[in-house]
Amino acid sequence: MSRYLSEKYSALEVYTPGEQPRDMQYVKLNTNESPYPPAPGVVEAVTAEARRLELYSDPVCADLRDALARRYGVARENVFVSNGSDDILNFAFMAYAVDGAPAFFPDISYGFYRVYADLHKSNYRQIPLKEDFSIDPQDYRGLGGFIAIANPNAPTGMALSMAQVEGIVQSNPDGVVLIDEAYVDFGGESCLPLTAKYDNLLVVRTFSKSRSLAGARLGFAIASEGLIADLDRIKYSTNPYNVNRMTLAAGVASLESDDYNMANCRRVMQTREDVAARLTNMGFEVLPSSANFVFARHPGTDGGMLYRELKKRGVLVRHFDAPRISDFLRITIGTPEQMETLCAAIKAILEG
Repeated sequence: MSRYLSEKYSALEVYTPGEQPRDMQYVKLNTNESPYPPAPGVVEAVTAEARRLELYSDPVCADLRDALARRYGVARENVFVSNGSDDILNFAFMAYAVDGAPAFFPDISYGFYRVYADLHKSNYRQIPLKEDFSIDPQDYRGLGGFIAIANPNAPTGMALSMAQVEGIVQSNPDGVVLIDEAYVDFGGESCLPLTAKYDNLLVVRTFSKSRSLAGARLGFAIASEGLIADLDRIKYSTNPYNVNRMTLAAGVASLESDDYNMANCRRVMQTREDVAARLTNMGFEVLPSSANFVFARHPGTDGGMLYRELKKRGVLVRHFDAPRISDFLRITIGTPEQMETLCAAIKAILEG
């Protein structure tokens, strides 16, 4: 860090992304990517668009917004598209939780919420999860500020129902409620229908997980026309061309291949249930998951040790060295073959 960096940013505690080591070939189960490739039509669309890179992308993202509007039964004015859902989260904190404005989110959740809250100087409070690691909807009623909740939550994988989310939104009419549905296609209940009823609900989604486009960086939000206009204002004040031509084409083609994508989600969900049962049989506590990962710990076994031993054996999982969850591992669901490798490695470690 240089001496020229603004004091405003010098004390930031940055987000730590999942590691991407290249020292050996790993079974990579640490960043919640899809184990399956994007649909064939996506590759064809990206290849065709690569021949037009001399031209700027469409700042309105009209074709993709229209495709999303058709897919989810809303108008183009209810859709926002950006460079990954992280971009949208950043814009939302910038718009609704800046310079001392109140913000609320769980204490165990997606780590970027606290980073953005610090970045934009929010007056934030992290609300503890219950003893069973679930979110208590009652804790978020009538708070009177910006609320961000991942649903299903990460890293736990546990989810709230649409009715529970509606209670939160309804009880906070003067604040924006952001529901981050990055993992909802793996068994959660989407709150998108509620955006037609509540003008303070912002639902954020991503193409990274269920549509196999983590490397393309594409996210979208659905909300009332007013909230979408807010996000557009932030976008056009920072980077109007924030989604490149190839990614826009990939998004449209992916939506045209949704049967393929949703079939992959069902495959992941089946593998998740199989792996959860196997881990349970090995003595693990596995939290109920509606995401493309499981969160598990083995009683009496140090989570950090288990993570390191798995890495030595070529299997990457995610370990968070934080209070309450330091013995847990977040394990992305891969192919059945990858999960077989994981379980064999765990068995060898525990027996050793």
